[in-house]
Order: sequence, then C-alpha cells, then structure tokens
Amino acid sequence: MVYIKTDEEIEKIRECGVISARLFKYLKKYMEPGITTKELDRLSYEFIVKNGATPSFKGYDDFPCSICASINEEVIHGIPSNRRLKEGDIIGIDVGIKKNNLISDSAYTFPIGKISEGTANLLTRTEKALYIGISNVKDGNEINEICGSIEDYVLSFGYGIIRDYCGHGVGYYNHESPEIPNYRYKQGKAKLKKGMVIAIEPMITLGSGKQHVLDDGWTVATVDKKYSAHFEHTIAVTSDGYSILTIEPEDIDYIKQKFGI
Repeated sequence: MVYIKTDEEIEKIRECGVISARLFKYLKKYMEPGITTKELDRLSYEFIVKNGATPSFKGYDDFPCSICASINEEVIHGIPSNRRLKEGDIIGIDVGIKKNNLISDSAYTFPIGKISEGTANLLTRTEKALYIGISNVKDGNEINEICGSIEDYVLSFGYGIIRDYCGHGVGYYNHESPEIPNYRYKQGKAKLKKGMVIAIEPMITLGSGKQHVLDDGWTVATVDKKYSAHFEHTIAVTSDGYSILTIEPEDIDYIKQKFGI
C-alpha cells in the first residue's frame, strides 16, 4: 500500500531528516583512520537521542545498532563492530531517524583519508546520480523516470548497479511501497502522487553489481569485492516537483547549484 502523507506529517518527517543531515556533519570530523565503526554507532546514538529522536533501525528485525556502517565492498546493512577504519577506506553510513512516530531515511558515503581517484569518482558520481533521480520527482511522473535517469547516468561510466536492493516509500514505517530501484522495472510505470514520501538511494559499484549477504545475516557485499558507494535522501512529492526532507534548509540552494537540479 502506498501511503499519502499530509503536509503536517511531511514537515514532521523533515524534522527527522534535518537531524540526520546534522548527524552526518557531526560524524564527518570523526571520519579518520583508527576509529571503529562501533564508536561511530555510539556517537550516532548519543547525537540522535540528544536531539529528541530515536534510531529507527535499532531493533528493526532485530538489527542491533543505531546505524548501518558498510566499508569498501560492503554495500549496505553493515553491523558496527570493533573494526578500525584505515587510510583509503570508504564507509557508507545509513540511518533512520524516528520522531513523533514518523521516520526519515538517509545515507552518505565518507572517504577515509586519501582515497584513489577511481574511488573518489565513484563517490562523486553516485551522489550525482542521487540528485539526477531527485530531479525527476514530480506529481504525475512515472517512477521509472527516477529509476531510468539513475540507470542511464551510472551505466555511462561502466559501473555496476546493485539490483536486489532499492529505494522505497518511507514515513510511517522504515520501508513502505513503492519500490524505487536504480534501474527501469515493469512496475515503474506507476505514477508519483503529491504527498508520497520516498527514499531514493543509488547503490553503485566499481564492479559487476552482483552481491551476496555475509555470514552475519545482515551485511550485503559485492561478490567481486569491488568498492560500492551509497547515497540516499528522503523526498516528498509536491505538485510542482519535490522537497528534499533530509537536508538542512540553508544547504538547499548550494546543493541545487552544485548538482544542477
């Protein structure tokens, strides 16, 4: 079932999203070689609670932590641990914020120290793909206008697309309908409607895009061990376009100019 949110509910989801945007800015200063992902999880939990919210992932299907922390070839759902980050790593942080019984979902991939040019390009282009997808959000547009624009852009660089996991509706629950893959699909002819709230999240890899779940039952990693990047925003569908809910209002003009949306 696709849920339509009221304007008031959308603004409450935005409250959650602003917390996540501020969390990523807060975490950035800790993204240095030597820190553990468990420490990043602790910092995240304390920040979220201090801001009057709760981490919606913690306890979801028994997930044990507040954030997903996925390193290098890990695509999504990485469980924070005592593993220490090192120079040249990349780490995707995915977080759900719950407040007033509503939820936002967002992700950002951070470089650790100096990374290779190829990896840096992967991060830049995956984030660009997210905003290309967002630019196609509008009441009455087909879902495939989002999916296809992401697919065409990333395939132009020869990257692999993770196909077994995708974006989705969000707001009342962590995952709602509809699905928002990063490629065109049969059900993608369904149309967006004003009041829908969706999470768009390109998961793009330097390799083939084939993935598997590790023995911990959660972490999804590329089969060929090629690095993978993940960026995500929660978006409200409006009558004349979109509203990015997981961003601080003062950053919107900068983002629009940087990514040409």
